[in-house]
Parts: sequence; C-alpha cells; structure tokens
Amino acid sequence: MVVARPYGVTADGHAVTEYTLENARGMQVKCLDWGGRITSIRVPDRNGRLVDVVLGFDTLAEYEADTQSLGAFVGRYANRIERAVFSLDGVEHHLQVNNGPNHNHGPWGSRPMQADWAVGGDRLILRYHSPAGEDDMPGTVDAQVQYILEEDNTLTIRYHAVTDAATPINLTNHSYFNLAGSGDVLNHTLRLWAKNFTRADENSCPFGTIDPVAGTPMDFTAEKPMGWDIDADYDQLVWGKGYDHNWCVDGEAGTLRPAAAAYSPETGIAMDCLTTQPGVQFYTANWLPEGLPGKGGRPMFPRAGFCLETQHYPCSPNRPQFPSAILRPGEEYNETTLYRFRTR
Repeated sequence: MVVARPYGVTADGHAVTEYTLENARGMQVKCLDWGGRITSIRVPDRNGRLVDVVLGFDTLAEYEADTQSLGAFVGRYANRIERAVFSLDGVEHHLQVNNGPNHNHGPWGSRPMQADWAVGGDRLILRYHSPAGEDDMPGTVDAQVQYILEEDNTLTIRYHAVTDAATPINLTNHSYFNLAGSGDVLNHTLRLWAKNFTRADENSCPFGTIDPVAGTPMDFTAEKPMGWDIDADYDQLVWGKGYDHNWCVDGEAGTLRPAAAAYSPETGIAMDCLTTQPGVQFYTANWLPEGLPGKGGRPMFPRAGFCLETQHYPCSPNRPQFPSAILRPGEEYNETTLYRFRTR
C-alpha cells in the first residue's frame, strides 16, 4: 500500500510530501516528491527485526543542504562528464563545473516532482519536466521514475525519458546502503557480476579502456569483504580514497541480469542488485563528510555506507567506444534496476 503525509516546505516555498510504500511482509520504503529522494528502507533482519538500511536525514532542510545526493533520483546525467564539456552533432556544450574540473550528476535530486499514486497501490510514480538549457544541457526532457515495492521484498526502480532534441541521458538512484543499520560497511561482503571495469584517472574519469579486474583489488567476481583491499597501494584506490568506480556488468545491456550482491554478517541482511544498465558504480562513501548528522542525529562518516549506482559508463559523451548515452527525438529511454532483500 501507499500512504502520503506532508513532509515540509522548501526554502523557496514548495510543499513536499513523503510517501510510504509497505508490503504484506512489513518492508517499508519512504520517498519524497522532492528530488525523488529515498529517505528510508526498512527490511527484516535474520531475527525479524526491521532495520533501516539507507543513510539519510530527519528533516527537509537537511536534504536541501545535502551535497552528497543521499537517496536522490540523479539526472540528467549521473556520474561525471570530463571537463564539463562534450560535443554532440558538431556542437560543443559547456556544463556547470561542480566536481573538481568535471560535471557530476546534475540537479534533479533537488527538484520538486509531480507524484502519481493510489491508496492501496504498490507504486509511486514521479514525473519531472527538464527544460532545454537546464544545467546547460540541450533538449527538453520529460522523465519519470517509478518506485515499486514487490511482495518478495524487492524494490523495483523503473526509469523512462523522452526528448525533443538529442541529449545525454543517464539516470540512477544514489542511495547509500548500510545493511547493518549503523557503523561502517567494511565487513559487508560484495560480489559483482563484472569481469571488467573502466580504469579512471585521478579525477575519477575513465581513460576510455575496458580493463580486466583479474589480479587487481577491483576483483569482486568472488564474494569478499568491502574492506579487504580498500586501502591497497593501488592507484585507483589511492586516487579515489577507496572504491568509486564503474564496473562493466557481465551480459547483454538492456536485459535484466545480476549486477551485485551485498551482505551484512551482523544482521544477516543480503541485497541483490539486478539491472538492465551496462554498468554499476560501486562507491564506498569515501567523501562523506566526517561527523555529518544523520537520522536521529547520529553522525555519518566516510565508509558509513555504500552505493550501487546502476548506470551508463561515466564520461560516455566523450568516449564513443563506450555504450552510447545519447537519447534522440522519437526514442525512449527505459531502464530498470531491482534491489531485492533477503536474509541468510
């Protein structure tokens, strides 16, 4: 079922509503119609106790001040575009520089959205109209994200977009997971269905090569703790202060297939991630500010969560060898990601 309640009013006067999705097994997902933010996911642990497995804040004002995209629906282009510039059909487009020398993520996670829902339903649909020139991007885009809570404790996220002019599109969710509910995530285990990754420079922009993970600390083809190699003397981890990289998901992009599986030995909560997207960014919250107050005033810190951002590869508009992230008039952008929760 879906229940709505007032959540607050933004500094510029937008009334925000929080929507709670709950299934018959007691799993709850809470979302805002501001930035599509997922504020809470409560799932049962091995003893049946509900655990909130995402980081977040208690108030709308804190979400407005957030610079880390906690729980956000990210667009128009998730992840980085190198030097905040790209060429499309012979025209050079200059974007806002907001991440070192690069453009990163875009503003949708801080925009009011139109909600469509039904009492007793199983989904929340959020629609967003992005005018041409927003974030200095070409083309007017109409996008939507659906949050669907399944009875098997799966949160399904479906993305859709159309445009009136060619433009980059790369949509994702930026939830920070902690399957123990508190502490760091270094003892969480992870498996990635990815034999290759996109090696990146010191500004987290891929060089453009597809590199094998075998023999490197980037190899999660067999389950291992997230903290096992995180401090290795390896340029990718030194530059990123930990994991913040794109893995190339095995199998055919466009088909729903396994991307990742994470597990907390403390609570027994496991999370499977399946996606149609070509890549997944595994990020260990290396840049989360130390002491940032979270829910209940409990401070957050680097490595207090992890992200599995399903996506097209970073910098794709400048890397023609990567799967194209350009959407053109008459085409539809449709991608699906599942986060399925269970215990073991």
